[in-house]
Amino acid sequence: MSESSTRTMLVVGAGRGLGRGTAAALAATGAPVVAVARTATDLAELAATEPTVRAEVADATETQVAADLLDRYDPEVLVLVAGADPVIAPLHEHTWESFSTNWHSDVRIAFTWLGAALRRPLRPGSRIVVVSSGAALHGSPASGGYAGAKATQRFLADYTREESRRAGLGLIVTTVLPTMTPHGAVGRSGIRAYAARGGKTEEQFVAGLGDLLTPETAGSAVVQLVRADPASVAPAYLLGAAGLKELP
Repeated sequence: MSESSTRTMLVVGAGRGLGRGTAAALAATGAPVVAVARTATDLAELAATEPTVRAEVADATETQVAADLLDRYDPEVLVLVAGADPVIAPLHEHTWESFSTNWHSDVRIAFTWLGAALRRPLRPGSRIVVVSSGAALHGSPASGGYAGAKATQRFLADYTREESRRAGLGLIVTTVLPTMTPHGAVGRSGIRAYAARGGKTEEQFVAGLGDLLTPETAGSAVVQLVRADPASVAPAYLLGAAGLKELP
C-alpha cells in the first residue's frame, strides 16, 4: 500500500470510544478520513478537532449505506468499530431479543460492510480492520450474546480474507480484539456488571485489570496495521495497553 497520508480511510463507528480514537489517529497522519456514525453531535465534535475528517451520519447496518459510501469515497482503509451496547443480564433473565442485540448490530455491520467490500471490490492492497472484542476469546456471561457476536465478527473477517484470496482481490484483512477498558460505553457497562457479580466496587475491579487500553492506544495500533508490510499482517491480534499481540 502506498503512503497512508494520501489514502482515504473510512471508519465505521467513529463517534465515540475506540472508534473515535482510531479516526483521530488516522487523521493525525494527514490522511482524509471519513467518519461514519449514527449521532451527528459526536461526529461534529470529532470533525471540529480534526480538519481532515469528513462526517457521515448514517445507519451502518444498511446494505445500501455501505455500498454508497464505498462507491463515493473509494477508501483504501476500512475500519469497522461500530456496534451496540450489550444488554447486561445473566442468561436466564434475557429474552431472545435482548440476548441477540449484538447479532443484529455488530454482526450485521461486519456482514454488510465486508460483503460490500468484496462485491465492489476495494482496490488491491486495501486494508480492512475489524474491531471485535477480547470477550470473543473467553465469553462474557453477563452480556448475553455479545461474546458470540464478537467471535462471529472474527469469523467473517476470516471468510473475507479467504474470498479475497480465491478471487485474487489482494485485500489485507485482520481482526483486532481489544481488552476490557473503561474508555468506552461497552467496557464501562461490562465493568459495572462484573464488579457487581464479584462483590467489588467498580474502582476495585478496574484496578484488577492492570494497565488499561485507551482510545489513543487503539488508534496507534490501527495506524501501525495500516502502515505495516502486507506480508507481516496477521489474521488477528489481541489489543491491550501495551499494543498489539498476534493471536494464533
